[in-house]
Amino acid sequence: MLVSVLASGSEGNCTFIQTRNKKMLIDIGMNYKYITTRLAELNVLPSEIDYIFITHTHADHTGAMKVFFKNNTPMVFLDEKMMGELDFLNDYPNLIFDKGPLNFDTFSVEIFKTSHDAPGSRGYIFKEDGKSAVYVTDTGYINHKLFDQLSNHSIYIFESNHDVEMLMHGRYPAWLKKRVRSDEGHLSNQQSAFYLSKFIGPDTKEVVLAHISKENNDPELALSTLRESLKENGVNFDNIVVAKQKERVDCVEL
Repeated sequence: MLVSVLASGSEGNCTFIQTRNKKMLIDIGMNYKYITTRLAELNVLPSEIDYIFITHTHADHTGAMKVFFKNNTPMVFLDEKMMGELDFLNDYPNLIFDKGPLNFDTFSVEIFKTSHDAPGSRGYIFKEDGKSAVYVTDTGYINHKLFDQLSNHSIYIFESNHDVEMLMHGRYPAWLKKRVRSDEGHLSNQQSAFYLSKFIGPDTKEVVLAHISKENNDPELALSTLRESLKENGVNFDNIVVAKQKERVDCVEL
């Protein structure tokens, strides 16, 4: 399995995953030209994308869908609740509404609920040949019932959206600060570090901190917060990278 975050942040999100026989995207929030350019760096054409998995309907995760689907017709996996905000998909021929688990030729996909102010919001776990990739962004918290399911995976693409102090002393209006910090908002650096301290295990190869707020966070601060949490909890792990808005993360082979 190959994994590469093509873009991550409030302007757009898209991640590439390749199994032995299939090529996929998680979300498609950057513009078509950007996605095409980043895929070309991996020697992949947009027409080669077999599946697209959508986490939720916000524009920074779905903004390129209309243009992408004018030129390509991959199978799209999403929650039926999302259709109310993606009505342009009503005539799209390749939609799958499924809550999982999904079993394909060489890999499987587990789907779990996230807590965000968007209908049908969800995360994914991709598994192939004993390796696994977890994708969690845009959630205000993670239910304890999911802890076992989310533990000890090969790679985590995991939200570390904001620093609480930066958010609260920043220029966002009060209502937006409240939304970001709510149970249907985004994970702070501290929350992300808490969860990852619980989830990282002996099989974990890499962590990618994702959806970093340009306004209310700093990549080094997100990184140091996680490292301190891991140290405090006795977790010996340091292969951590921070995803960027307009730069692809190096491909990880699992």
